[in-house]
Amino acid sequence: MKENIVQQKSFAFAIRIVELYKYLQSEKKEFVLSKQVLRSGTSIGANIEESIGGASEKDFLHKLTISYKEARETIYWLKLLHATQYISEKEFNSLHNDAEEICKILAKIQITLKSRNS
Repeated sequence: MKENIVQQKSFAFAIRIVELYKYLQSEKKEFVLSKQVLRSGTSIGANIEESIGGASEKDFLHKLTISYKEARETIYWLKLLHATQYISEKEFNSLHNDAEEICKILAKIQITLKSRNS
């Protein structure tokens, strides 16, 4: 089976987001923003998985577009958590870099698919 790098990276990222959620809940007693970042951060990989099982190339592209949007939303929540001192500079940079990398991969796939269909 061919290695799917965005599938692997999004799954690893989701694990880190779950760990962040647990930390924010238990250590920082933060219950609102943590749920938002958990939802969007784990949705990236879930939508990638759905795209792999897509019924058509159009369906595949649609689910990848949703994954990209969820990754952008996750970046927003990470920025907010950092700006409000819920996460450190180091934690933010690490998670932000991973999210940006996933965004770049998803954007490249979308561009490739759209150019193929033009």
